[in-house]
Amino acid sequence: MELPVNHFKRSIYAGEQQIGIWSSLASHITVEILAGSGFDWMLIDTEHSPNELPMVVHQLHACMEHRTHPVVRPAENDQVLVKRFLDAGVQSFLIPMVETPEQAAAAVSYTRYPPHGTRGFAAASRASRYGRVKDYYSRAHEEICVLVQIESELGVKNLEAIAAVPGVDGVFVGPGDLSAAIGFLGDQGNEKVVTLIEGLIGRIAKSGSRAGILTGDKNLARRYIDSGCIYTAVGADSGILARGAEALAQHFR
Repeated sequence: MELPVNHFKRSIYAGEQQIGIWSSLASHITVEILAGSGFDWMLIDTEHSPNELPMVVHQLHACMEHRTHPVVRPAENDQVLVKRFLDAGVQSFLIPMVETPEQAAAAVSYTRYPPHGTRGFAAASRASRYGRVKDYYSRAHEEICVLVQIESELGVKNLEAIAAVPGVDGVFVGPGDLSAAIGFLGDQGNEKVVTLIEGLIGRIAKSGSRAGILTGDKNLARRYIDSGCIYTAVGADSGILARGAEALAQHFR
């Protein structure tokens, strides 16, 4: 059996725009619906979602017949969490709140076997298709994608150093925490926030890395794409359900 190819990773390195969707409802049924909707990638969240490993495994199963690539965000930059998701077959990660190149390097090391990292060995996990991918241990890193999330003033300051860490495949701007950090809590559409983010996207691209973001605002999504964003999440399952349900109810009031 062959090692599964990470088409998402290859696409962002090729500079091909990847349109994504955020999933935080912690439901394999929701994930299956979203995965069949035509998005290039999907963020399966465990940081701001009541989502745990067994549930994520079901959500990975729900993606299997579709082309949408699952990216998992662990609750924190933690070796044990990353190891368990790796063994479950996750190939792409969004690591939250990375502020220094040392933290970025640690995240990368968690996804590599020794001597290049600190990933623990499992003989027959789902990642290796239960031992059926014979060259898994020598080639796994080729198909693993590590995206790090910049969402603080310190992270902004260290952006270029973080992007330069070997094994960091992309830098994701976290607009929620970042806007709060600079004094605009809950106001991600403020022009000062938007201008800052556009500048960060440019800095990421100039550093030779690949930029990503989440925004449910279609106009902002277009601005960020025009600024050089390569993987862009344009909505979230919770928002789609809430706003859609509200609009339907209001229509009949």
